[in-house]
Amino acid sequence: MLLAGLCTVDQVQRVAEIPAPGEKVRSLSMDVAAGGPATNAAVTVAALGAGATLLTVAGAHPLAVLARTDLEAHGVDLVDLDPGRPDPPAISAIVVRDSDGERTVVSRNAHSSTHSVLSMRSLHAQLPHSEDEMPGCVLLDGHHPEAALEVARWAKERAIPVVLDAGSWKPVFPELLPLVDIAACSSLYRGDDPREHGVPVVITTAGPDPVRWSTADGSGAVPVPVTQARDTLGAGDVWHGAFAYAVARDQGDVPGWIAFANEVAAERVRHEGPRSWTAAVAKMGEGQS
Repeated sequence: MLLAGLCTVDQVQRVAEIPAPGEKVRSLSMDVAAGGPATNAAVTVAALGAGATLLTVAGAHPLAVLARTDLEAHGVDLVDLDPGRPDPPAISAIVVRDSDGERTVVSRNAHSSTHSVLSMRSLHAQLPHSEDEMPGCVLLDGHHPEAALEVARWAKERAIPVVLDAGSWKPVFPELLPLVDIAACSSLYRGDDPREHGVPVVITTAGPDPVRWSTADGSGAVPVPVTQARDTLGAGDVWHGAFAYAVARDQGDVPGWIAFANEVAAERVRHEGPRSWTAAVAKMGEGQS
């Protein structure tokens, strides 16, 4: 599978209670891992047993080594569109509450840069060329907009399904949505209705509430498994990765793809830490083979 979007460095502190303004608390644990919507989705795809190639911008800053090392350890092939970039990658400061897995996140999105335009030449060189290398699905998160548009156009020309993780509205969406086959929006999404841009399948996730879907032929909702959440960090990203994995397999239908993604995301939130869930998800992938 091919995934394109944001790669961050996540610094995660687990605490008994989220501190009030001006308060200092001691963390129960600390983790550092690669993060970002497309990145966590890529880790999910790899955990499920499929090939995962992540197109992103990491750069040459020492902090980028942390992300590269984590992704390599979890089977993700990272393609850096701007490997000489000297700036640090986007960093997310995350606090997770121990009692229920709720989290707060302070982060920045991908930096805008003229390098993003110059990197298009690198992007085209990295995209598959032979028929047997073509991915079964492409997942975009809308970050690095020039790359997102180029990948979407490339996939559209080859009739490869394009899934958009539309967690929040981004300025590139009016141009990107007409190239998308499935838009998976969060309940916090505020922007144009993807249907207005011709997106044939629109999905809305809402945490523990049922996932709603609509197509030209109908609509419905798929319940989310009831589970005790220990860590909700990246659960939506994991959902999108599992959903795209199901689409790439080209088996079943929209409700079935959603049901599978719901099960994988539910498994993720049962585990503490940014990567502790991957072994359990790998077993779910074995069940799909």
